[in-house]
Amino acid sequence: MNDPHLLGPGLLPTPFTAAEIRDATGRGKTIRIRIDLPDGTSSSRVNRFSETDAGGATLERWSAEDRSDLSANRVTWLELQRHAAFDAETTSVSTESLSIPLGEVECLRYDTEGGTFWFSLAHPGMPVHYESAGVRTTVVSVEYN
Repeated sequence: MNDPHLLGPGLLPTPFTAAEIRDATGRGKTIRIRIDLPDGTSSSRVNRFSETDAGGATLERWSAEDRSDLSANRVTWLELQRHAAFDAETTSVSTESLSIPLGEVECLRYDTEGGTFWFSLAHPGMPVHYESAGVRTTVVSVEYN
């Protein structure tokens, strides 16, 4: 049986398939993110999907404080899924309930050599929380236009 969560030998199953990410994204999905740095400062970023189709979408990203750093590029749903394809030998997976500005979310937690990722089961796509080297990235809201 071919499991669409498995992207290759030696990899753990991803939390979501490319199709699940596509179905949960839609045109105009906007994700607001807070980034907390080790020195106590924070910033906010925005990710927005547009021009979606069966294969992928245009992903726009910018700083919430200043849109001058706006960037946009085409991504495929499979590329987004691959971001969560972690090495089975160096990664552990568990379930955890996490309280974040998005609410109380049930997550799959991936502890890797480079950081810890929490993927909300109710929000297919990017991790809703990520920690590495003292930097914390948290999804604050998910909106659909």
